[in-house]
Amino acid sequence: MALLSNHPLMHWRQSYLLNTSMNQPNALYLSALRQADWQDPDKFCFPTHISKKWLLEKGSLSRLLETHCQVLSVDLLHNNVVNEEKLDNQEVELLLREPCLLRKVVLRGDDCPWVLGRTLIPNSSMEDHEFDFTMQGEKPLGLTIFTSDDIKRDSLQVAWVKTSDGDFLARRSRLWVNQKPMLIAELFLPNAPIYSKESE
Repeated sequence: MALLSNHPLMHWRQSYLLNTSMNQPNALYLSALRQADWQDPDKFCFPTHISKKWLLEKGSLSRLLETHCQVLSVDLLHNNVVNEEKLDNQEVELLLREPCLLRKVVLRGDDCPWVLGRTLIPNSSMEDHEFDFTMQGEKPLGLTIFTSDDIKRDSLQVAWVKTSDGDFLARRSRLWVNQKPMLIAELFLPNAPIYSKESE
């Protein structure tokens, strides 16, 4: 048995079980994020001035997060193309009914999970683009796209998302990069600076 415990297959299995266990909360959070009851900001009751500032940020969230930590890192959970059938009606209205690159990440500040991100990028938005989003990897998306001279954000909506660990703030918006859309939803996890109680 001692020899079996040192077998590479056993190490792979242990690693697989560990990764699966660690990803379970993320899967639950992503499911809850998809069920969010999105509201227009003018109809939303922001809990604090700080949270309002974060949720209505027009620039790069990644850059804003960078100002609150020494190292901003990314856990890449998913980065593959999904068929249009996987999009819900609201996502189709905000984008197009076509296959999309689906990118799911956790943004970490000094290794603490802060934001769970879910991005949909239509195939047509990736054609003849200056950025190859399929190769974005573990680099924060905001640090890439906000280098573009032609970028704007619209259709910003916010929500409280109910999870088994409590209610978390979230936002969803459409970004136009070189006049091509993508849809980004962000769930602010419990230790994110958006929940800071420091006075402004």
